[in-house]
Amino acid sequence: MKNNNPFTLTFGKKPNEYISRYENTETIISTFEADNPVSQAYLIQGIRGSGKTVLMTAVTTELSKKDNYIIVDLNSTHNLLDDLAMRLNDTCKKKPDLMDTGFNISIAGFGVGINGSSSIHDNISIIEEILSELKKKRKKVVITIDEVMHDDNMCHFASEFQLFLRKDYPVYLIMTGLYENIYAIQNDPALTFLLRTPKIELEPLSLHQISKQYRDIFHIELNEAKELARITKGYAFAFQAFGMLYFEYRETLDMDSILSKLDDMLDDFVYKKIWESMSEQDRNVVRCISYDSKKVKDICEALSMSSSTFSKYRDRLLKRGILCSPQHGVVSLALPRFANVIETYD
Repeated sequence: MKNNNPFTLTFGKKPNEYISRYENTETIISTFEADNPVSQAYLIQGIRGSGKTVLMTAVTTELSKKDNYIIVDLNSTHNLLDDLAMRLNDTCKKKPDLMDTGFNISIAGFGVGINGSSSIHDNISIIEEILSELKKKRKKVVITIDEVMHDDNMCHFASEFQLFLRKDYPVYLIMTGLYENIYAIQNDPALTFLLRTPKIELEPLSLHQISKQYRDIFHIELNEAKELARITKGYAFAFQAFGMLYFEYRETLDMDSILSKLDDMLDDFVYKKIWESMSEQDRNVVRCISYDSKKVKDICEALSMSSSTFSKYRDRLLKRGILCSPQHGVVSLALPRFANVIETYD
């Protein structure tokens, strides 16, 4: 690849050519900045490759520029409360003005208290002592968890986070996840506060903004840039992948060859995983729609399915970001070149 290629395939990393989701970013920041925030948590939901992590990173990057914010990124595959205690402790060590004396936390939960005396703490006590001190210094802690899962680890963390809120600690939470995982978490009867947590469902990127960026980067006419943008359907990963390929090969390969390479990337990075996560009937619906928009009644006839049965699959596929509904009674595939890629699947 050319050294000066401005596009990237690295998930979660803010690319050089980035289309900002200004409204979503400002919504979260302004809420957290409010004197009496309507929520101290946000859920960012979207299909793989839609830009969930990039949006979360954009928010925390802006907040980290402010002196009163501490960002703590947690790994969803680790014990979340252990991870929070350790990372809070590490942050306080790196910023000596935050604490008179820091903590030394071992995996077993042994720590040195704020007053310097040795004591045995569990991780909840350690976290609360740190949060209490940060509250006195008017600091806010923003916790991020990428690609959350509905498991015991998440449930335990969310229950404790709810207690932190009840105790008025300055904690805020941003989580990203797939539709099915966010749905399961929000509908867990033990996690009622998450049911009321605002959710941002990522929409496709603006084709207008993609067109402008392609025009400026490739030095082409706007109409040509619009045609390139339409290929991506506003899908964030496709915007980067197609941009990278077109930047690399536009002078040496024809468009069909470039699109073939794009299909391979979409397959390797995202579509194969999306396909594997779908039920057999979901796959039948997607195959039936194929390349063009289709009327719901035609799909029902082709699959010998009642409209009420089809609506269950349609709604789930819409929420997952696999289908879109350009007009009433009509559905189409939301993902670019999805039909081309799945032709090769069993």
